[in-house]
Amino acid sequence: MKCPKCQGTMQPVTTDAGTVDRCQDCGGMWFDRAEVKSQAAHAAEIDVGSAERGARFNSVDRINCPKCANTPLIRMVDNDQPHIWFEACSSCSGRFFDAGEFKDLNERSLADIVRRYTTPGRSA
Repeated sequence: MKCPKCQGTMQPVTTDAGTVDRCQDCGGMWFDRAEVKSQAAHAAEIDVGSAERGARFNSVDRINCPKCANTPLIRMVDNDQPHIWFEACSSCSGRFFDAGEFKDLNERSLADIVRRYTTPGRSA
């Protein structure tokens, strides 16, 4: 499978909760349906890419699903942490997180509360 952001090769990463795909180049991660929840406890273990590099890929957000090929991904914002922007597939329900986003999604801190009120909205 090719990364929808940088076209790098996605490699499987296995935990006791299952397998997700991580890009060897940009560190972005693809989660099939329901894997986001099942892999939450393993976020620090599987999301090892550079958060700074991942943030640079946030602007690459008009991409197609790596599983469904020609299905455009929907640009999403996490309700509890609106600084986390990810992409989701309306067909297969998969989700793509840039490097650092999945780990951040599963950590809660005072900084997250501040970012909730200071992060600009995602443009259409």
